[in-house]
Amino acid sequence: MNKPQARRYSDADSVKAEGSTYTPLGLATFVAKQILTLARLPPEGRIRVLDPAMGDGALLDALLAELDAHDRKRCAVVGYDTDPSALAIGRARLASRYPDVDFQFRAQDFLAVANGHRYDLVIANPPYVRTQIMGTNQAQSLADRYGLTGRVDLYYPFLMAIAGVLDPAGTVGVITSNRFITTKSGQSVRSALLERFRVRHVVDLGDTKLFDAAVLPAITFAQGLDTEPSRSPKFSSIYETLDEAESTATSALVALSAGDDQVVSAAGRRYRVRHGVINNAGQAEGVWRLATGVTDDWLATVEANTWKTFRHIGKIRVGVKTTADKVFLKSDWEALPGGAPELLQPLITRHCARRFKASVPENPKHRKRILYPHVGTPGGGRAAINLDQFPKAKAYLESHRAQLEARTYVIEAGRRWYEIWVPQDPGAWKLPKLVFPDISEKPTFWVDLDGGVVNGECYFLRNDNGTDPDLIWLAMAVANSTFIEAFYDHRFNNKLYSGRRRFITQYVELFPLPDPARAETAAIIATAKHLYDITPCPEAVELAANLDKRVWEVFGLLTK
Repeated sequence: MNKPQARRYSDADSVKAEGSTYTPLGLATFVAKQILTLARLPPEGRIRVLDPAMGDGALLDALLAELDAHDRKRCAVVGYDTDPSALAIGRARLASRYPDVDFQFRAQDFLAVANGHRYDLVIANPPYVRTQIMGTNQAQSLADRYGLTGRVDLYYPFLMAIAGVLDPAGTVGVITSNRFITTKSGQSVRSALLERFRVRHVVDLGDTKLFDAAVLPAITFAQGLDTEPSRSPKFSSIYETLDEAESTATSALVALSAGDDQVVSAAGRRYRVRHGVINNAGQAEGVWRLATGVTDDWLATVEANTWKTFRHIGKIRVGVKTTADKVFLKSDWEALPGGAPELLQPLITRHCARRFKASVPENPKHRKRILYPHVGTPGGGRAAINLDQFPKAKAYLESHRAQLEARTYVIEAGRRWYEIWVPQDPGAWKLPKLVFPDISEKPTFWVDLDGGVVNGECYFLRNDNGTDPDLIWLAMAVANSTFIEAFYDHRFNNKLYSGRRRFITQYVELFPLPDPARAETAAIIATAKHLYDITPCPEAVELAANLDKRVWEVFGLLTK
C-alpha cells in the first residue's frame, strides 16, 4: 500500500480520505469488556495484544484498564499506525499509564507488514475508506491479496489480515461500518468471517451517533478456529424509535443490556433494542438477518401469504446519472441566451416525492428538465443523437465541451463526449412505472404515467414482463404501507441516521406481493388507483389509512 491509511489528526477532507475516526471512551470500554468476557487468556507466559490501527490508543487503553494487575503485567502490546502524530499521542498516553507493560509502537501500515506473528487479543477500529475514495486500483489489489470480491472498503482487508494473525484460541473485537452486514458488496466478507473466525456476537449500533463521522458502526466479536464451534452467533441491534419507552438507561450502550425487542429511553432519546441470532438463510454469503422467535414467526406468516416478490414485475433500475448535472439538468433553460434548446424532457427528482402521486416542487429551482442526448432504437435500445439535427442543443453542448470531455471514462467506454453516463431507454418512458427515492424515513412510492425521466437519486420499477399491468398498482399499495416498514425492519434490520431507510434494489426486489387473484387483492388494487386519482385531498388521507389496513390483512397480520 502506497499511502497512509489513518490520518486521525488532520483536517476534515483528510479524515474522509483516510477513514479515521476517534473511538469514544464509552465505546472503547464496552468493546474491551466484551472481548475479555469471551477470552480465555493463556494461563502463564505472555499475553500478546494487537491494535492494527491504534490512533490515539483509546482502545488499547480501555483493554489494559479492564485487565487485572497480574494479567496486565504479562501483556506484550503491539500498536500500528501510519500517522506519526497519532502514534506519538498514543505512545505517550499508554506508556505513562502502564509503565510495567511491554509496548512496541510501529509507524507502519499493518496491511503491508502483517505476518505470522500470533496474538491472543486483538482490538481494532480500522479506517473506513470507501472504494470510490481509495481508488479502484488499490481496492482491486487488496481484493486480490485477501481473496475478496466486489466493492472493497478498506476495513474488509483489515478483517482478513486480523484473521491471519489471531491465535487459534485468541479473541478479537473490531469496530467497523455496519454496511457489510446487509450489502451485496459485503458478501465475500460475510463468508470469509464465518470461514476464518468463530463469530460470537455482532452488535449493530445503528443510529446511536457514537461517532462524529456519518458511519453507522457495528462491532464484531469473534475467536480463533480452535475455540468451541458456535452454530448460532448472537446478533444485537439498537436503533432510534418514536415508540413509547418501556425502561430507562444511562446511555445507548447500557441500553443494550435490555431484553429482546424492548424500547429503552437513554440520554433523551428512545431506542429499540433487539437480541437474537444471525440468520443467513444457510448461505455463506447471505445477508445477516437478526432472527428471533417472534421475527421468524412473523416472516413465516408473510411468506405463507406471499405470491411473488417485486422482482417478478421487472428489474429495479436506478435513475439517470449524467456525471455533469450542471450541464444537463436545469430549471431555467429559457433564460439561456439562445433560448431553451431542443431535447428537453421532464425530470423526476426526490423533490417530486409523494406517496401515490408525484407532487410539483414548490421551489421553482427544483422543477427541472434534462437535456437528453439519446434516442430510442428498434428493439428497445438507445443511441446518441446526431447533434447536427438539433442546432440549439449542439451549440449549448459545444459551449461545455471541455467539461464534458474531461469525463474521460465516457470516451474510453466508446461513447460520444456529450452522452449521459447512465442513461435510460427512451422507448420505455411512456410505460407506467413505480418511482421512489433511495433514502427516506417513510416509504414513498408513486406511479408515474407522464413519461418523466427519473433522476439518479431515485429508483424505478416498470412491468418488464408484459404481465398483469395492475401489478404496478399493487406494488405501490404494498410499498407505501406501514406493513412494508415492519417487513423491512424484520427482514433487513438496517437503517440510517434518524430512522431513515435505504430503498435500494437488493431490498425492494424482495418486497412481497399477495396473490392478485384474491378478492382482497383486487380491492387493494382498485383503492390504489383511486388514491392516485384523488391525491392530494382530505379524502385521500382516510382512504390511505383504509388501504394500509387492507395490506396488513392480506398478508395474514393485524395492523401494527
